[in-house]
Amino acid sequence: MQEFDFYINLKKPTLGLYVRKGAGLPDLVDKSDWQFEGQVRQSDLTPELMKGLEANGHAFQELGA
Repeated sequence: MQEFDFYINLKKPTLGLYVRKGAGLPDLVDKSDWQFEGQVRQSDLTPELMKGLEANGHAFQELGA
């Protein structure tokens, strides 16, 4: 089963970012805004998030407050 790294935006804690495991955050201008929170399994992600990950290599998610 595929796993993804999950990050939280420290300036906006209701924003999460999923990237392929081990990919890091190479395309972000200010990486210090993001904190690694751990890995998630593919089965824990919605089909919409998976589409974004497959198409772009990353997916953002608004998290509940």
